[in-house]
Amino acid sequence: MAATPRRRDRPRGSARGRRLVRWFRRHARPLPWRRDPSPYRTWVAEALLQQTRVAQALPYFERFVRRFPTVRALACATEAEVLKAWEGAGYYARARHLHAAARRLSARSDGELPRRVDELESLPGVGPYIARAIASCAFGVPVVALEANGLRVAARLTREEGDLRRGEVRRRLERRLAADLPPESPGPFNEALMELGETICRPRTTDCGRCPLADGCRAHRELDDPAAIPRARRRAPVPLVRAAVVALESQGRWLVQPRPRRGLLGGLWEFPGGKVASREGYRAAAVRELREETGLTAPELTEAGVVRHAYSHVRVELHVFRGRLPRMTPPRGSRARWLSAEAFARRPRPRATEKVVALLESTARPRRKAAYPGSGSRPGRTRA
Repeated sequence: MAATPRRRDRPRGSARGRRLVRWFRRHARPLPWRRDPSPYRTWVAEALLQQTRVAQALPYFERFVRRFPTVRALACATEAEVLKAWEGAGYYARARHLHAAARRLSARSDGELPRRVDELESLPGVGPYIARAIASCAFGVPVVALEANGLRVAARLTREEGDLRRGEVRRRLERRLAADLPPESPGPFNEALMELGETICRPRTTDCGRCPLADGCRAHRELDDPAAIPRARRRAPVPLVRAAVVALESQGRWLVQPRPRRGLLGGLWEFPGGKVASREGYRAAAVRELREETGLTAPELTEAGVVRHAYSHVRVELHVFRGRLPRMTPPRGSRARWLSAEAFARRPRPRATEKVVALLESTARPRRKAAYPGSGSRPGRTRA
């Protein structure tokens, strides 16, 4: 068994790594999880930043940690409350994983996050990157944490032309950067890589004149356009899904239902509806989906308009129909509920459903009709 190296013999990282840390300490943006750091706030921030850019994540982070300031507070909430606080941030599985992990931590360790990478990875939704980011930023564990920005910076530094989605390429870049990592400041080193990728070494453009690592960057020295790395990959076309949605009203309430907990947008509330079958008309699809999902049939459906929304992997085109029932007939065999507009607004909802609600509100407003001179007539107000 090899002897533990004496402190003066332990690796101190490269001059490049120390220069990067000094740059970060001078130029780091005052982000909220940096101003008031804690393991929990680092964890929430990394969960948000996993699929969201910093500027977009800021308001969601502030809202989430204000509503749930600690692991224990998050664990005590219901899933619906957590999803509502996350509403608009997208990729709702991240919020469900945070909630499940918080409950596990509260039950096992009184809400304390573990320090070891392998223990962090055992938590729901915590993969290799987030585990290393928490360990290095919150607990000073000397490990390299590479997300999309850091991978791009590392690839340009070393002129790595392999596919960054492949595990062996990512591990190779991690090993190369491990030689630069100053063990006394792993958190600032990893955050500096992300900061560099967010502000200077961006996906399509680079500002090499401001980069603290430009003199040792192979892409800068050897290529006419450093942004040519990583090599562009052909993306598959994003499919378009057409669906029919039914906004059914009765006695001032809407008929709405939660999505299944597993799958896309799990647990969020929306109007009944679904995909339009091949060679099926939109109105016919609306009638069919309403009947299949709730057992109800509206006496008449009128078209309210079309809502379009894009997710990362699919585009949706929602053809919205509205109908009215004289009495609130209980839906059969479903979890649908009759809710007031206010109660529906308190439930977690997908962004596309928010657009549907906005469409319904806009089409319910009275429209001034051309009147005969002197008639003084005004249209009535249609109730939403």
